[in-house]
Amino acid sequence: MSADAGLSTSRVVAEAIRLADREGVEGLSMRRLASKLGAGAMSLYHYVASKDELLDAMIDVVFDEIELPAEQPDWQAAMRQQAISARAVLARHPWAIGLMESRTTPGPANLRHREAFTACLRRAGFSIVMATHANWMLNSYVYGHALQEASLPFETADGLADMTASVYLPQLPADRFPYLRESAEGLMAAGYDPRQEFMFGLDLILAALEPLRGSDSPA
Repeated sequence: MSADAGLSTSRVVAEAIRLADREGVEGLSMRRLASKLGAGAMSLYHYVASKDELLDAMIDVVFDEIELPAEQPDWQAAMRQQAISARAVLARHPWAIGLMESRTTPGPANLRHREAFTACLRRAGFSIVMATHANWMLNSYVYGHALQEASLPFETADGLADMTASVYLPQLPADRFPYLRESAEGLMAAGYDPRQEFMFGLDLILAALEPLRGSDSPA
């Protein structure tokens, strides 16, 4: 039996995603992927014609994992749930954050997602121009927040508190950094959870967009 037996485009793409999830997209090469699949490097080009085509397919899978905005009268609820879903998906696939808007040949899931996103805003009464503004703002917020979360040196509120006490506070003498020290100590005392920041910012953006429905100008 050939070493390439059992290969398919979906299997190649799925293994590429697993590899990127573990090691980042920088560690993804056709040769490395072929090795993981137990196949010859050249045989992969039968299933994906190039590295760019592979990345297109990988990003399409990521888009497919994100919930589409629901068709409902409450546009804010629909966009809120979509953003929550996107954040969770990008936490699983942090390598994808910088590639979500870079594909010039988007796949069917990518296009389906963008159509549903735009449809939600247009049905809510946003003009073409204002829906585009909203699209950029919401995506920039979700991607930026996901990128920041992926780089944080802690994962939980307890982890932040421990790091603040053992690492940050010793670097913040009160005579030199009074406000930073006050903030650090105050947040520790309050049991601050940085995971709440996503919803705080998201709801702020959605509330700011609401009065702009039916307008082409933010003024």
